[in-house]
Amino acid sequence: MLLRIHFYAGILVAPFLVVAALTGLAYTVTPQLDRIVYGEQLTVDSVSETARPLAEQVTAARTAHPEGTLASVAPGDGDVTTRVVFDVGDPADRQHTVYVDPYTGAVKGTLTTWFGSTPVTTWLDDLHRNLHLGVVGRYYSEAAASWLWVLVLGGIVLWWRRQRTAAGRVRRLFGPDFAARRGVRRTRGWHAATGLWLAVGLLLLSATGLTWSRHAGENFGAGLDALDSRTPEVSTTLPDTAAPSGESGHHGGGNTGHATAIDPAAVDRVLAIARGTGLDGPVEITPAADARSAWTVAQVDNTWPVRKDSVAVDPAAGTVTARSDFASWPLLAQLSGLGVQAHMGLLFGPVNQILLAALALGLLCVILWGYRMWWLRRPTRAGRRAPGRRRTRAGGRGGRCPPGASSSAYPSPSPSAGHYPSSA
Repeated sequence: MLLRIHFYAGILVAPFLVVAALTGLAYTVTPQLDRIVYGEQLTVDSVSETARPLAEQVTAARTAHPEGTLASVAPGDGDVTTRVVFDVGDPADRQHTVYVDPYTGAVKGTLTTWFGSTPVTTWLDDLHRNLHLGVVGRYYSEAAASWLWVLVLGGIVLWWRRQRTAAGRVRRLFGPDFAARRGVRRTRGWHAATGLWLAVGLLLLSATGLTWSRHAGENFGAGLDALDSRTPEVSTTLPDTAAPSGESGHHGGGNTGHATAIDPAAVDRVLAIARGTGLDGPVEITPAADARSAWTVAQVDNTWPVRKDSVAVDPAAGTVTARSDFASWPLLAQLSGLGVQAHMGLLFGPVNQILLAALALGLLCVILWGYRMWWLRRPTRAGRRAPGRRRTRAGGRGGRCPPGASSSAYPSPSPSAGHYPSSA
């Protein structure tokens, strides 16, 4: 039964896995693509010792982009430009990001971004998630992630059972049999041994991919809610204040009047207060939603060891009103956050990208070998039969089991269809 499930699931789901592997392989190089395509916007021409005041950079960005609501500011550091993000009320969550040279205050350009991603990265992300087909396309990626762990675990069990009585079992488990003659046996060795080496990485990709899928992701979110393990959000409510009825107090909404009410000088004060509390490295500053709310400053360093602490700041009083540290997050929130960053190739920098590329290429090879075994076992010669359909003894000894009983115990496809299982 396990062999049949592994075989049929592989035949039907493998095309989705091929697409996911190819699009994921393309996504692994997005940091390098961004540098090549958008180097003018993302990097500065020369690095100076002293940066211009952040308020001056925000003013330059507002002058170049007068429309929209100021959504966030990410100060530049080193050769990285400052990102000033404006919310223009796009229903697809697209924003306009103005890139400013932190050392000269010159505007380097403007891009339409999605949660900080450049147009190229956004396009490849949509290709991987839904093939640019919207909600309908998300079913492909969910099917691939949902069945990947079944195929991996089933393949491990089948390969272990096949090798459990063989001499040198460990070597046979993790390495193909080079002495095997060409054909199904040698191909099966490469298919299974490579799959075993990739097992941990593929299981992680399956689990993290499901967390943001359409249906499984909703169930995962419901589970986090039930366990009170959602990622904490720092409270922006100022002490001794309360929002009047009829106002939600949330960010965004395309209210352009909100942007003009922000004092650019407050950006520098908020950043200085946050730095004083220990928030080092790259950060993102979000203006207050209204006069009754605090500003927020959050660390956005996704490279291990991650820095994901955040604080709420009252610039008028010069105080921190709330704080959320990554170390105090619930364990599931920490694990899911780290898993998502690893899935996106960000957690370990270029090493993470290389590992993901190796997983994608290895998965493509495993699928190719699986289809090759299917082709080699096609019923073009006499005596070909599906694995698992062995002759059995009736009553423990004596005559063979009748053909009808054998077929009911091991249902097999029609020989004319050529669907013969081939391997573990």
